[in-house]
Amino acid sequence: MCGIVGIISNSGQFNNAALLKHMADAISHRGPDEEGSLLEGAVGLYHKRLSIIDLSAGKQPMTYDGITIVFNGEIYNYIELREELKKNGRQFLTNSDTEVIIRMYQEHGLECFARLNGMFAFLLYDRRRNRIVGARDHFGIKPLYYHVGKDCTLFASEIKALLRHPALRAEPDFDSIHEYLTLQYVLDNDTMFKGINKVPPGHFFDLDLDTRKFESKKYWGPDFTVDTFHTQEYFVYQLQHLLEDAVKIQLRSDVPLGAYLSGGMDSSLVAILASDNSGSPLSTFTGAFREGPQFDETPFARDVARSISATVHEVYPTEEEFIDLLPKLVYHMDEPAAGPGLFPQYMVSRLAAQHVKVVLGGQGGDEIFGGYARYVIAYFEQAIKGAIFESVEEGEHIVSLKSVLPNLPYLRQYAPMIQHFWKNGIFEDMDHRYFRLINRSEGDSCLFSEQFQRSFHADRIFQRFQKAFKNPNTLSYYNKMVNYDMTCGLPALLQVEDRMSMAVSIESRVPILDRRIVDLVTTIPPAMKFKGAEMKFILKRAFGGRLPPSVLNRKDKMGFPVPLHLWAKNKAKGFFQDVLLSQSCRQRGLFNTSEVERLIQDESAFGRRLWGLVNLELWFKTFIN
Repeated sequence: MCGIVGIISNSGQFNNAALLKHMADAISHRGPDEEGSLLEGAVGLYHKRLSIIDLSAGKQPMTYDGITIVFNGEIYNYIELREELKKNGRQFLTNSDTEVIIRMYQEHGLECFARLNGMFAFLLYDRRRNRIVGARDHFGIKPLYYHVGKDCTLFASEIKALLRHPALRAEPDFDSIHEYLTLQYVLDNDTMFKGINKVPPGHFFDLDLDTRKFESKKYWGPDFTVDTFHTQEYFVYQLQHLLEDAVKIQLRSDVPLGAYLSGGMDSSLVAILASDNSGSPLSTFTGAFREGPQFDETPFARDVARSISATVHEVYPTEEEFIDLLPKLVYHMDEPAAGPGLFPQYMVSRLAAQHVKVVLGGQGGDEIFGGYARYVIAYFEQAIKGAIFESVEEGEHIVSLKSVLPNLPYLRQYAPMIQHFWKNGIFEDMDHRYFRLINRSEGDSCLFSEQFQRSFHADRIFQRFQKAFKNPNTLSYYNKMVNYDMTCGLPALLQVEDRMSMAVSIESRVPILDRRIVDLVTTIPPAMKFKGAEMKFILKRAFGGRLPPSVLNRKDKMGFPVPLHLWAKNKAKGFFQDVLLSQSCRQRGLFNTSEVERLIQDESAFGRRLWGLVNLELWFKTFIN
């Protein structure tokens, strides 16, 4: 992986090399191997390189035929694209995937982005057309931020690099903060900083250097047009082929490679398929907590490791390490997103960095294949509603009350979520019901000061959620949930994946997030993907025979839980009090101090409220103060 920075001056001339380097130095962890820059006319570009492919000839910025690029990521189908371009007469001077992007742009122009299979964010300076073109991969695996200002336009892989420019001040965007406190991520292209935006997944932009016009356009998104012609056997065969190929091409690397192994289905499957093609014993990396079996998936991970004769590496993060590292991790994240799993993710990444430079993981499987228990909860209610009112809200009964019953044991550990879900209503419209399931604030407005509560725009947050949830292509409740999680929730998890791996200068790859797989799975009829409300039904049919029975038949999905509520009663209690009850936090006036004190003492198991508040206050201390 790498880090990129761009400064485009509106005056027609940029020559401040020191400022450009100063910004890039903020993200040196993304590319410690090499660096390079370009200053030409109004354009300044900087690149920090983590060398993975073509170690000797892949230096950047890379310039050919009047086109310069700075690129962060990997193009996994670069070999196939290069062969295709050669047949069309294009010549290559390196074996790097970076040059393939330049040649693809020369060949196909702005139509080239959708054909790239990989994780990427890049800036491309086209001298002939006098424009800057940039793009971000289909799912948002790699980050790209920008600021359009009066005197310049800025780009960077991380927000902290942008904040080193004198044109920007770190100011909080409170609408986005409200959104974070509700969802634990920010929707669309907004961030928690005023004046800083992110390029959305599946988008490219075009900046005309003559007119200074900046346009962002979508080049790809999941298409849920259902294929009613093909059979389950057809979809299973296609999925087997595509996932096996996705893992195979993502093993392309000129440096040592391993795999994250949590003990869940997705990472287990990736590790098994990687082992099939690696040619030598695979190194696997697993994390767990010693606070109890509900925080430890190592027995399942070890079953998988034994089945593929992997070299096993394990780490057990501690409460003391959490206290020591969390402020540093908040800095690396740029802005809070997702849950406390980022802490063990960092610890496992740090362990992996001692042995390899590239790691494959299972991120994205829950979103693509329907692996969240809340889908079962939602359809359990939907089935009850249909049975009582004899209604067919989606046009067909995807899940009946009778068919859902065998899969209800999956919900045993989610009884508190069900109680909360039904606490304040039942049988509302689908959008209201799903919003209740993903609302991380849990309705606890009492945690905030009266003044801060008055500034909340709950209707605005719901409307922004609703816009994403009510995709016109998603006719079924199931597809609406999956589409929302894939396009809105997943980028937050990928932010964690990117930042925690980049913090220790390793590359994290996610083979399940191959656009070919998504293009297939989104066409499968929902009743086939979610038969009887069984999570990951189609994935189990395709690869169940490859997984150890202990993993395949699990009914205790964990998702890397952190014993935060236990630590809040132990050594971390003082840490939480120092953060949330400090004088600076009180003066900020966001929280109700007495309720926060009660929360520190009484946070529920696997609750997210304390986590959300601590992250927000540390973010203020790190970036705003």
